[in-house]
Amino acid sequence: MLIPYPAGGTSDILARMISPKLTEVWGPQIIVDNRVGANGNIAMDLTVRAPADGYTLVLNDLGNLAISPSMYSKLPFDIIRDLTPVAMVSYSAHLLTVHPSVPVKTVKEIIALAKANPGKLNMPVGLGAAVHLAGLSLEQRTGAKWVYVPTKGGQASIMTVATGEGDLLFMGMLQTLPHVKSGRLKLIAVSSEKRDPNLPNVPTVSETPGLEGFVTGSYQGIVGPAKLPADVVSKINAEVNRIIGTAEIKEKLAGHGTVPLPMSPQDMGKWLSAEKERWAKVVKTSGFKID
Repeated sequence: MLIPYPAGGTSDILARMISPKLTEVWGPQIIVDNRVGANGNIAMDLTVRAPADGYTLVLNDLGNLAISPSMYSKLPFDIIRDLTPVAMVSYSAHLLTVHPSVPVKTVKEIIALAKANPGKLNMPVGLGAAVHLAGLSLEQRTGAKWVYVPTKGGQASIMTVATGEGDLLFMGMLQTLPHVKSGRLKLIAVSSEKRDPNLPNVPTVSETPGLEGFVTGSYQGIVGPAKLPADVVSKINAEVNRIIGTAEIKEKLAGHGTVPLPMSPQDMGKWLSAEKERWAKVVKTSGFKID
């Protein structure tokens, strides 16, 4: 199970939650292998080149699944042609947080502060990741401007803001919530469609006038090489869906503000295509490219 990001990130946490359960059922040890680099595309490329036998999979997020094709001028693979959708795992809303020293309490105040001080606020992100696109989308919807500071992963982005070197953060709830609870980050809003049951007093970004319908988040899914046999895909999909539907895993996910997102491989493929088109528009409007 390849993970495109450093240990401690959402993909890594989920893989280490699911893999032991797969091992219990299948017998052979599932090895979680963090192959970091090129914003996750190294692990993706390794998956594309792996034998189509079901023994090499990658668990990753929306960035690699649907955003990279628009963000990178040249990729050595095509996510639709060269990869097989296997199973969706979970959805976790992004938390919009700031360092406690930033004098804002609402999304409206963040926007006003950014507009009054263009380029002064910074947002640490993995360039081309879902959190980067969430920031770009918020800029495009509001006219606010801030500086993106490249990091090597979600945990690095969080620590940059938690230590006061960064100002503003969009990050998956699974990673971010512990730092909110410790007081190292100040929570402003969640990016889900509706308020999170775990945070009933925290507004959604979309409750801000002018940002109706704004929804982003950390979507996690498993894909494999192209031409995976249908029976192999069905077997893995069924087992992952079973695991994320168990009371134990649902409880663990819920504790982090994350919900299971079971899908058939066919529905996952349709979802990937739709998300690819959605974020291609944001990338095109931003003019941002990674070469």
